[in-house]
Amino acid sequence: MSNPEFALQYNKIESVLYAFAYRLTNDQDEAKDLLQETAYKAFRYRNMYQPHTNLKAWLMTIMRNTFINDYRQRTRRRNQNEQLTGTYWMEAAGQTNNHGESAVTVKEITEKIDALEDWMRVPFTMHCQGFKYEDIAEALSIPLGTVKSRIFFARKKLQEALSDMYTTPEALIH
Repeated sequence: MSNPEFALQYNKIESVLYAFAYRLTNDQDEAKDLLQETAYKAFRYRNMYQPHTNLKAWLMTIMRNTFINDYRQRTRRRNQNEQLTGTYWMEAAGQTNNHGESAVTVKEITEKIDALEDWMRVPFTMHCQGFKYEDIAEALSIPLGTVKSRIFFARKKLQEALSDMYTTPEALIH
């Protein structure tokens, strides 16, 4: 199925997909986001669609799986945040927060990232912004393995730079 044909068929059932997305999320904005994510995946993987089969069912399956995966991810994050928050308050009792120190740290880390060579910094920055390895490889026209190794080298370089910055004189003596 060609791209225009696929787009035409998709447009015919988009309202049904939106209704299904709304039923899953019970929120207009989330339903629109889910519909957009489904459209992205459908057009990206349209070559996997078998012509002359039920396109609506195929798209609804993509949408349902996307919704389930997002729900699981949000639940996992929420549980991790609750665990971290509870632990933090127990450990930090009687302490005051120094936001100036954390702002300096973020600034210093950003400077170290900016100091990386382009061949490491660009894939690393894209990965930090949430791009998947495959998307980075496609955008930069480089192999997937190269993307992974460049991100690995960037992490190593940053770890070394940050450990050099934050090594205390007491640690050097011992």
